[in-house]
Amino acid sequence: MKRKEFLQLSALNLGALAIPKFMLAGREIDESALLNDGIDVKIKKELADVALNAAKAKGATYTDVRIGRYLNQFVITRDKRVQNVANTESFGVGIRVISNGCWGFAATNEVTKEGISKCAERAVAVANANAKIKANTVKLVPQKGYGQVSWKTPIETNAFAVPVKDKVDLLLKVNDLAVSGGASFINAAILAVNEQKYFASTDGSYIDQDIHRIYPTFTVTGIDKASGKFTTRASFSSPVGMGYEYLNPKEDEKVKGIVTRYKDRYDILEDVKAATEDVKQKLAAPSVEPGKYDLVLDPSHLWLTIHESVAHPTELDRVLGYEANYAGTSFLTMEKLKSGNFKFGSDIVNIVADKLQKGSLGAVGYDDEGVGTKQWDIIKEGKLVNFQAIRDQAHILGLKESQGCCYAQSWSDVQFQRMPNISLMPGKEKKSVDDIIKNVEKGIYIIGNGSFSIDQQRYNFQFGGQTFYEIKNGKITGMLKDVAYQANTQEFWNSCSAIADKSDYRLGGAFNDGKGQPGQSNAVSHGCATTRFNGVNVINTARKI
Repeated sequence: MKRKEFLQLSALNLGALAIPKFMLAGREIDESALLNDGIDVKIKKELADVALNAAKAKGATYTDVRIGRYLNQFVITRDKRVQNVANTESFGVGIRVISNGCWGFAATNEVTKEGISKCAERAVAVANANAKIKANTVKLVPQKGYGQVSWKTPIETNAFAVPVKDKVDLLLKVNDLAVSGGASFINAAILAVNEQKYFASTDGSYIDQDIHRIYPTFTVTGIDKASGKFTTRASFSSPVGMGYEYLNPKEDEKVKGIVTRYKDRYDILEDVKAATEDVKQKLAAPSVEPGKYDLVLDPSHLWLTIHESVAHPTELDRVLGYEANYAGTSFLTMEKLKSGNFKFGSDIVNIVADKLQKGSLGAVGYDDEGVGTKQWDIIKEGKLVNFQAIRDQAHILGLKESQGCCYAQSWSDVQFQRMPNISLMPGKEKKSVDDIIKNVEKGIYIIGNGSFSIDQQRYNFQFGGQTFYEIKNGKITGMLKDVAYQANTQEFWNSCSAIADKSDYRLGGAFNDGKGQPGQSNAVSHGCATTRFNGVNVINTARKI
């Protein structure tokens, strides 16, 4: 390991922040280079055509090429100091082909006509080698070519256009509010991503996309000096497919409650003040009594439960066992889908997959197979109605077209099936968070995601959170600690009894959903409104068994 890499990774560890590995990839560049436009789209087309022609000349029956420029920035602070600032760029070409009925893939950072031609020939050679041991011939559902098109994340302010100094000043202000408010430690960071991706294929598509994402985050730590015990509260922010405007909340979008929030934006200063008070309350809070409770789950918490118990088990490759060696399988099967009556959840549970939702991490115009993105039902009125599939899987489900959920974390990685945004639809009746809480006799209101565990089939699970509030006779009586709930997926979603309306609908998500061998990260959002689940088993995480 080079010294620079060691210092960089050491700083991340000290900051106690999980930076996705893809953000560490590439070469370090000057801050100003983040705003360079990269190579002209006409040159990209010329280079793509070199790949398409070279692969065809070697016998490929299908080819797609991705020219990618991936820009990342992270600014990390702890207490009163800056721990790390890094700007990275990764640039290269990935070429995928079908030859003799098999996939082949190769990538290069030599972005010249000669380098790309050699890379295309290598991809065909890989496919031909795979053909010697193939069990099945690759079958793609048809995909029309779009010609020359483009798509861009609808942002107001490019995060890279905001000087690092301004970001540092904001984060140090966040830290100062926490420390002056009584916190023992605080880590804070702003992560920003820009994917500049050009896709071309023998179907006749030439697609240029400019994708932006941002994630402001912090973790406040409080220590009880008398007992030596400590606790933390992480930010209630979410990574989003937006620009720096995410950090500039609009006053008219403010929604008051136990946690003051904004519908589509985030106030990091207000959140850190609340977090600092929360750690004090958590240290003094009584420990939960184990038993059955009705749970009221905030979107800042429920998104992770959706991710693990709904999004992962409905990935078709996992259902078919393709991920069994690494990520596991699924309790959902083709037989359950084909039956048409598998009761995944209660009648009010409607879960939708999409790659369209504005502000979401998964929002793009086209996936990494050149398929226009869309929305489709996964669970409808409680019943399992579909899975997630890409071009070489769609025929297995009897679909005539791909669902557009193919993705690669970089130009150097092969694209494969990754989950789109998977979201629980809000309730159809007008219903606020207060309306849900007032009907709970014995319950716990959970905000923010915490630790979790789930089995290989995504069936039996346990989830924690950030803050927990006891509900008695329809009223919140105070904070609890040491809370986690256990259930199996089908039992849990069938206990869903109430969902707030669309005014409470919010996005959560992650930059770093891992899958595949070699592993790749996918950015994905999950939306929902505050939701109630009846009679869920709650355990005390501090008690020894």
